[in-house]
Amino acid sequence: MLFSLKGKKVVVTGGCSGIGKSIALTFFQQGAEVNVIDLHKPAEPLPDKINFHQADITDLEMVEQIAMRLTSIDILVNNAGIPQIGNLEKTSPADFQRIFDVNVKGAYHCMYAFIPNMVKQKSGVILNMASVAASVGIPDRFGYSMTKGAIKSMTQSVAKDYINQGIRCNCISPGRVHTPFVDGFIAKNYPDNQAEMFEKLSKTQPLGRMAKPDEIANLALYLCSDEAAFITGCDYPIDGGFIYLNN
Repeated sequence: MLFSLKGKKVVVTGGCSGIGKSIALTFFQQGAEVNVIDLHKPAEPLPDKINFHQADITDLEMVEQIAMRLTSIDILVNNAGIPQIGNLEKTSPADFQRIFDVNVKGAYHCMYAFIPNMVKQKSGVILNMASVAASVGIPDRFGYSMTKGAIKSMTQSVAKDYINQGIRCNCISPGRVHTPFVDGFIAKNYPDNQAEMFEKLSKTQPLGRMAKPDEIANLALYLCSDEAAFITGCDYPIDGGFIYLNN
């Protein structure tokens, strides 16, 4: 079976909702033993055979404890992250530190905790979740863009440093994806014209719509599968043409 993950032990951070949940379910369907790390318990139960670990990825000790319990993994998907809206002047030092701690240090903590055993077994795949904001300027996303640029650079650095240990590292850069977060954001900030704002945000992608979480998960599956064994150190936009077709 193409893209089989049978026998693979996987960790997905932020796997209880949105893109992370779609990745966790897709990998599970492909035969992987899936472990989800999330700050919050899932709103809807995950399949019984998906292992849930409640933890804050900004706490290295908590992540290292999970890594010790799992002993070794084959695939790490660093998906957990938070948004932040505002230009530089509207990004307070506290805002800057918070988004850096979650989006950058959180991914670092997970790689730091799990990569030693990948080195020992001389194999492993790391997939980081970047964003189109890592490659192009997006208004009022100063802090968020900073963190996703860091994710892209860390991906390339890890790929180069560990290529001789049999470890591949890539990242995905989604455009806007229709998740419960998007619906909640629109409802909170634009309660009187939700449909209009959804349409406006959708049309920022040249294809005229937002991505579906499963579309991101399908790309993640390919990049983490043995079929992608010749791919490392790359960033993959999945953005409806946002980066290259917007003028």
